Formats: sequence, C-alpha cells, structure tokens
Amino acid sequence: MRGAVHSHLEESIRPYIDLIDTLRSAGIHKDLALPTIIVIGDQSSGKSSVLEALSGVPLPRGSGIVTRCPLELRLKKVEGGVSWKAVLSYNDKKNEFVDSSSLETRVHEAQDELAGKGVAIRDDLITLEVMSPGVCDLTLIDLPGITRVPVNGQPQDIGSQIKRMIMKYIEKQETINMVVCPCNTDIATTEALKMAQEVDPDGKRTVAILTKPDLIDKGTEKRILRIVSNEVIPLRKGYIMVKCRGQQQIDDNISLEESADMERDFFQNHEHFSCLLQEEKATIKSLAVKLSQHLVDHIKKSLRQLNEQIKKKLWDLRNELKECEAGPPQDPRGAKKFLIQRNPGRHEKSPLHPIWLASFGSNSESGMIILTVQRHLVTIQDYKTAERIQFSHKYRGRELLGFGNYRMFEGDLQKHVATLKAPAIKLLNTIKEIILEQFTDVVNQCFQNYSVLQNIIMNKIKNIQSSQQAKAEQRISEQFEMEKMIYTQDPIYLKFLNEISDEKFSEDELPVFDIKSKYSEMLEAYYEIVVQRMSDQLPMMISFFMLKETAQLLSIDMLSLLDGANVSELLFENSDVAPQKIG
Repeated sequence: MRGAVHSHLEESIRPYIDLIDTLRSAGIHKDLALPTIIVIGDQSSGKSSVLEALSGVPLPRGSGIVTRCPLELRLKKVEGGVSWKAVLSYNDKKNEFVDSSSLETRVHEAQDELAGKGVAIRDDLITLEVMSPGVCDLTLIDLPGITRVPVNGQPQDIGSQIKRMIMKYIEKQETINMVVCPCNTDIATTEALKMAQEVDPDGKRTVAILTKPDLIDKGTEKRILRIVSNEVIPLRKGYIMVKCRGQQQIDDNISLEESADMERDFFQNHEHFSCLLQEEKATIKSLAVKLSQHLVDHIKKSLRQLNEQIKKKLWDLRNELKECEAGPPQDPRGAKKFLIQRNPGRHEKSPLHPIWLASFGSNSESGMIILTVQRHLVTIQDYKTAERIQFSHKYRGRELLGFGNYRMFEGDLQKHVATLKAPAIKLLNTIKEIILEQFTDVVNQCFQNYSVLQNIIMNKIKNIQSSQQAKAEQRISEQFEMEKMIYTQDPIYLKFLNEISDEKFSEDELPVFDIKSKYSEMLEAYYEIVVQRMSDQLPMMISFFMLKETAQLLSIDMLSLLDGANVSELLFENSDVAPQKIG
C-alpha cells in the first residue's frame, strides 16, 4: 500500500529526506532532535486514522485510550529483495516480522507489556520501523489521546500524565505538530490545540486537521467552514479537513485506496464542503501535499541549527576521545615514561603547574590555587581592623594608671597579639581544605581513567598535607612566641605613629614619648606593626608549607612509585574506558 503522501514526498523533498534519513541511520537522533511529525489530539479524535492514511500502515484503533505509549513510526523505503518487513523495538527488545496483518496485534502486545493490560499509559517509546518499496522515508509519532476525566480504572492524574508526555515532544522546535480535532466538537475547547498554541503561539509549525466531517450536526456547516477558513482560531499553517476510514469501512474490508476515492466523492458531492476541494483544504491527498511542503520548509530552517549542533557534538566527542587516550604503554620502560609525563605538576594544563614551576625556582604566573589562597588570606587584615578599634577604645583614657612602666606596656601588647593566633590557625585549616580540593581535581584530570593510581596519589596527598599542616602550625606558633618580644625599628615605629597621631614626631623626640596622653596611640601604632608583619608572614608560611613544599614532596613521591613498583598495575585502566574507545 502506498499512502497518498509517498509520491509527492519522493518528488519534492527527496534530497532533504535522504539527508535526515542518513543522519538518523548514523544514530544522530539519539543525541539531537531531528525534524519529525508529531500527531496529537483529544481522545478518540481520529488521529490514528489520519496517521494510517498518511503512512499506509494500519495501526491500532478503537474507543477509549488506544495509543497508550508513544509510537514512533519510521518508514524506510527499500528497493528490491524485500516486499514488506517490520521491526518492533521497545524496552531493549527487537522483534522482526514480515506479516503486515499481525502489526496491530503486535503493537497491542508491546503496549500491554510496557504499560500493563488495561488503560494505563507509559512514557516508554515503541519504535516501529517499516521497510518496503511502497513507503517513503519519513518519521511519524503518535501520542496518547488527551483525556480529562479518568474512567474504567484510570489513575486520577491520567490527564496530567498524558499532557506531560505530549509536551515533551511538541515543545521541540524540530517537530511539526499535527493537531487532530473532530468536526463535531467545539474547537475552542480542544485541549490539544491549546497545548500546541502554548509551545507554538505563532502557529509556525502547527497544522490542524479536522476529522469526522460526516458526523457533524446539520446546520453547523457554516461554522465549520469559518474554522477551516482560519476565522475562528487563526493558525499560520491553517486547517485541512479529512474523512478517513471508519470502523464500519474496516469491517467491510475497504482498503485505504478505496477509502481515498470515497473521501473525494464525499467532498465533491457535499453541499457545503465541495468548495474546500478547489481551495486544497480537504482530503488526505491535500493534507499530504501541505504536509510535505511544511516539512521541507521546516527541514531547511532546521539545517543551519542542526549543523551547529552536530559540530558542537563532534567537538565534545573529540574531547572525550582525547580524555580516553590510547592508553599506557605495555612495556615497563614506556609505562614509567608515561607516568612521569602524567605527573600532576608537570602537566601544563594542570592548576598545579605554576606551583610546580615555583617549587623549582622558575618564574610563573599564579595558578588557580594561588589565587584561591590569596582571596582567603585577607581575613587576617579584616581581623586586624576590628582589633584596632576595640583596642583603641578600650585603653583610651587610662593614662592615669601610669603607662611609664614598660612591663605594663609589654603585657598589654602580648595579650592582644595573642588574640590573632586563633584566626591564623583557622585560616590554615581553611586553606588546607581548599588546597586538598584543588589537588583532588587535578589528580582526577590527570588520571581520570586510572582509579588505582588515583587512590594511591590521593592517599599520598592527604598524608603530605597532614604532615605539612603540622609543620605550618608549629611555625605559626613559633612566630607568635617571637612576637612576645616587643621589637621594631625606630623609623618604622615613627612612621606608624605619625600616621595615627595628630602630632608629628621625629627620632630626636623619642625621649619625650613617655606622655600619658599618647599611650593609646603608641600602643595602637605598635599593634599595627605587628598585624602588618603577621599579614605578610602568615601567607608566606602557609604558601611555603602547604603549596610549594607539598608540590615538591608530591613530585618526589610520584617518582618513587617508579622504583620497585609494578607500573603496569598502577596504570590499569578503568573497566568502562575500553568500551568507550571501541564505541
């Protein structure tokens, strides 16, 4: 059976259909949406009949929910050797058969297996590929009919389930939405048309098909004509009226060819609808012509975007292929060389590369980790500001207590300098976590296909970081012990004091500084010196122990893996890598 659309498709859009078919055969449709025709409609609107008439393939029909799973119909034209063959695929199953009379039964069985026997629906795609010299290369998808009130054991949210399923398909810009509406209902209340308007408000990719014109009430013909003339609910692609085979015609074994002749006779002899034939707004044949025109235009518009999507996908796949790489050499010498080259620090794109270079005295720009550390090291300066204000206010006006005693001066400073130790240690812990996270990312980048090596290196990093943290914490404690010794150069002290005080002093006036009214400013000036000194020293300590020495120690441990170890075992690839390379 050759559907009415076939010959026109072959003549007008053959090159475009061939292109989409080639892409689909290559599996592009698994990753990218290709131009497709979607058939939607309210329950029992006649959409399966329309699909049958267009494709020439008899599909399940009846009352209630007939289409209970999305049915993707792939028509594939083949020349010679095959008169008719179909492949029904679903849920990782694939069944081939050559008897077209069993098609309806097999689709019902597939729906029963996926959705269960009854009236439930399932968002699992059933793919029916039909190969025959009498079909064209085309893809049509029939979706469950929209229902509003659950009946006969349907779940209470059956309407919402169906709408979600439909929306997933029709919202794609690559689809042409064929909305099927019975003539004997009020089109304004048609849920399918409302949904199409939501995703395609301008009607650029929506065609409305009016079915069952033989069932309309007498006297409503003019209202139907106004709809077809785009006067009620305007659609840019318009409306087409069709009369498909009814159940009685199927029972009488009337073929699709005979049904098409009967359809034309119906419109030719109809008192009101005969004008639609001249306007090419009636019959399946007219629908086929319009549909093929819309489809070729849609393919043309989609090609540029599809080309960009394919290029992007190809670029992503090439990057993934690079990550899979060819794998490590099998000989021990080559494997050791490979491991040396994959050292996280030596890797040029690694965030640790600047640290690696710095650890050997090379000049380099700060890497990602350095910048992250620097952003967190400003916390000591922030803490300093709060302490300065608190200290200044706390000791202002206490000159009657007599600050001429140097031990009092020293004790007060030691007390407030000691308050900086807690935030310094907290900063060290914070930086450690940041560095560990960055090291983990780097190791995953460099050895993403080698889980054994990843685990070994991460254990080494954690051990090194713990050891380095203890050293850094000890060094910070020693620094605070040294700060108990009140010391600074006189010129530096004068500089800070002159910045704080409203009076200006020189080294010649140092003996007269024992002025009780200036004690608060003198204490604040020295405290500023201490905080500034710590703001420089702490980042240097943390960077040295947690970054530079860690990179050096990690490099040494990495190279030590080459001595006495089975490098081939270290470079054993993950089980999922090989299939990716083959695929």
